[in-house]
Amino acid sequence: MEIQLWREILTPYEQAVDEILVKFRHLIQEHKAMGEYCPIEAVNGRVKKISSILEKVQKKGISMDEIETEIEDIAGIRIICQFVEDIDRVVSLIRQRSDMQVDSEKDYITHAKVSGYRSYHLIVHYTVETMRGRKMIPVEIQIRTLAMDFWATVEHSLQYKYKQNIPLPIKKRLLGAAEAIVALDREMTSIRSEIMDAQNSFQMKANIVAEILNSIQNLYHVANKREIVKIQDEFYRIYAEDNIEALSKFSKELDIIAEGYRAQGLRL
Repeated sequence: MEIQLWREILTPYEQAVDEILVKFRHLIQEHKAMGEYCPIEAVNGRVKKISSILEKVQKKGISMDEIETEIEDIAGIRIICQFVEDIDRVVSLIRQRSDMQVDSEKDYITHAKVSGYRSYHLIVHYTVETMRGRKMIPVEIQIRTLAMDFWATVEHSLQYKYKQNIPLPIKKRLLGAAEAIVALDREMTSIRSEIMDAQNSFQMKANIVAEILNSIQNLYHVANKREIVKIQDEFYRIYAEDNIEALSKFSKELDIIAEGYRAQGLRL
């Protein structure tokens, strides 16, 4: 393959990754806007480097003309979840999407690899619109917990360092770490309700504070400075109490004050 053709080949894969990332990130924002828990904690993506593609070609004995048909993970998306149970929810969400057709699935969580690697893999087909027309791109989606992702990142770095030949003592320690990750995920599941309550409380407080600050900002245009200073001082006092109910009550009081100024403006 001529070197200058690589850019032409990889551009649609980059487009597919960019578009899918936007869609999943928007899904996260939709959940937050609705005040609902999102099973996706974070999402990122990449297109394989040319050097990595060449290594895979050599390892699998693939001809250069077969790259696009034989390598399914040139485009990759990684979805990170907080809890193991969230992975099934994300898989279900992907299966239901009309813009991604699931081609194959591999469950390395129920059936972990010998190394201890755990993750859920899907190959989906995603269509991009290019200047030369439509093109269907295979995309590998990996779904794992935060703990699984930490382990996989470390293991990948060691595989690279030792050129896929990690020394046995390190392999054993990695396997022990993988078992610890399983225990950690189970422990996080056992206190899931407590974790989610704490996160919901934090998010609720952040939303109320944002509403209060927006209301105060709007009052700057209609209220006198002395009143604004008084309102700000009251906000800081209530905020220091760390009482969500008091903050919520204060926010409603600001709404009433703002409504009074709007009514005065209409009469004028």
